[in-house]
Amino acid sequence: SLRGFVSANQVRVLRGHSALTEKLVGRDPSTLDRELATALSEMRLLKDAEEVKELQAVVNATKRGFEDCIARLKTAKTERELEGVFYTRARMEGNDVGYGSIVASGAHACTLHWKKNDGQVRKGDLLLLDAGIEGNSLYTADITRTLPISGKFTPAQKQIYELVLKAQAAALKEVKPGNDFMAPNRAAMQVLAHGLADLGILPTTAEEALREENQFYKRYSLHNVSHMLGLDVHDCAQARAENYKWGKLQPGMCLTVEPGLYFQLDDLTVPAKYRGIGVRIEDDVVVTAKGHKNLSGGIPTKVADLEKWMKSIWAKKKR
Repeated sequence: SLRGFVSANQVRVLRGHSALTEKLVGRDPSTLDRELATALSEMRLLKDAEEVKELQAVVNATKRGFEDCIARLKTAKTERELEGVFYTRARMEGNDVGYGSIVASGAHACTLHWKKNDGQVRKGDLLLLDAGIEGNSLYTADITRTLPISGKFTPAQKQIYELVLKAQAAALKEVKPGNDFMAPNRAAMQVLAHGLADLGILPTTAEEALREENQFYKRYSLHNVSHMLGLDVHDCAQARAENYKWGKLQPGMCLTVEPGLYFQLDDLTVPAKYRGIGVRIEDDVVVTAKGHKNLSGGIPTKVADLEKWMKSIWAKKKR
């Protein structure tokens, strides 16, 4: 426990140490660092009301940053231009961006952590915007929206987008006290696997694809749907697995819910109309006594709402 650690080690700096000092006290510094990192990570698993308030504030600021990007989308030429627009908002309202913004146009969205942001922005493509503002308190948001650059989804884009949205809805239902941390992920993968089977993309039935030894859907989903959020974008990373990945959800835990589907341009297992489409939808949620609160729920996700939101932002810009 942290109390036991502190009683044995009155002062400890996690990063940087004197080899001579460590030799004199007779302790392996890597062991001490691990103990402290684990204790601190586990303290951060549960956020109090003030911390949730800070997270809500940076989520609200991030929404304004997304609106800035949408306003520029009509005339933007490059991903990096939009990255700069979001960064400006981050510096105006907070300390910085919480992590390197992912501004992925077209097939770049199929690269999970696209950070070059050096592509062109083209009408008819989707734009995957994964970004978060870090406040002066150093708490950060982590939100993703996938936007139709022209303001309207094509039929193929809409099919994939709505499948991912359905998977996210299933995952969100599982965010409640007492469920294990991986419950939202299992719910999302069920939906994605059945959807991929219905589209004729999986080589087997959804049931076979979901078996532990197969997991064929992972070719297209690539990642789990949740991680903790707080002072770090991937918060509590040193917590023990039994208290985090294999632990139970508790009130005060803040996590992301972010399913996705990614179809590479050269993937011949995917119908041509879907190749090059990458979709991720990510929200920041806090576990409450009776379920959860979606801190980023005010940022549209449904197709009609998203298209209407973009249209309204462009209309304001004309005034």
